[in-house]
Amino acid sequence: MQTSTPQTTRPAPDAAQLMAPEMSEVDQVIRRRLNSEVALINRISDYIISAGGKRIRPMLVLLFANALGFRGPERFELAATVEFIHTATLLHDDVVDESELRRGRATANALFGNAASVLVGDFLYSRAFQMMVSVNRMRVLEVLADATNVIAEGEVLQLMNMHDPDIAVEDYLRVIRFKTAKLFEASARLGAVLSDAPAPIEDACAAYGRALGTAFQLVDDLLDYEGATAQLGKNVGDDLREGKPTLPLLIAMARGNADERALVRHAIEEGEVDRLGDIIAIVRRTGALEATRQAARDEAAKARESLLSLPDSKHREALIELCFRSIDRSF
Repeated sequence: MQTSTPQTTRPAPDAAQLMAPEMSEVDQVIRRRLNSEVALINRISDYIISAGGKRIRPMLVLLFANALGFRGPERFELAATVEFIHTATLLHDDVVDESELRRGRATANALFGNAASVLVGDFLYSRAFQMMVSVNRMRVLEVLADATNVIAEGEVLQLMNMHDPDIAVEDYLRVIRFKTAKLFEASARLGAVLSDAPAPIEDACAAYGRALGTAFQLVDDLLDYEGATAQLGKNVGDDLREGKPTLPLLIAMARGNADERALVRHAIEEGEVDRLGDIIAIVRRTGALEATRQAARDEAAKARESLLSLPDSKHREALIELCFRSIDRSF
């Protein structure tokens, strides 16, 4: 089909504002589907979901479904489904990482304990599969079953890379594509699946989600050394404390002098944040933050390019705008 080239300025509607009425519908599905006869499940699930968040993944389901002309109620069910999967991964992540703060509030594991958090995460995963089955489309099951499996692989890959300052950049990016970008990719793909879009269009939607998810995580990683705790909703330096060798650190080691490399290496190996201020200074001096943001910009450009095959609409324009907002943010 003949389509226009996405614009590179910012004339587009804000995605969150455009989709607010539909996201309210998703919130209703979330609250209805969270209900359990087990009181502790209700308490923890409600605590996590009520913390809010950007809700980008469910929004992608809705944006792509609308961009491709699908208006059925299944889009709300699947948008809520991907939010449940995402929330389950957060619960498990916080236990593995021993995190104490998320979205500006105490983590569920800090409040309710590790065992309860893991088990409620399992509940959310299983509830998500009940919801995707209710849509009665085999392709939906294939997409989400594949996504959850790849996400689990990404979690294990990240665990293997902890405290290793010698990992290659490509190995670091592989973790991002498995652990974070895969659910973005699946969410975007689901909008196309619901619309019965042809395979090339489905793949283009998935490519957008994969690139946007990668860009989003790259910015998250640089904000650990650029942001402030109050803005981030988590403690600055958490990635370093957990021994995560993210791109800002890898670039800083590649560009720094011998003493700087040694300091960063030691901090990654030991998960040491006593000299976090010095590490941040090295990351800034070497230009690692800007290099990481540029890598995110490159991914956002890939995402925008993938939209060329979609028909022109306000929803496609909102997807373009979302690329800008994923890069130019401070939290």
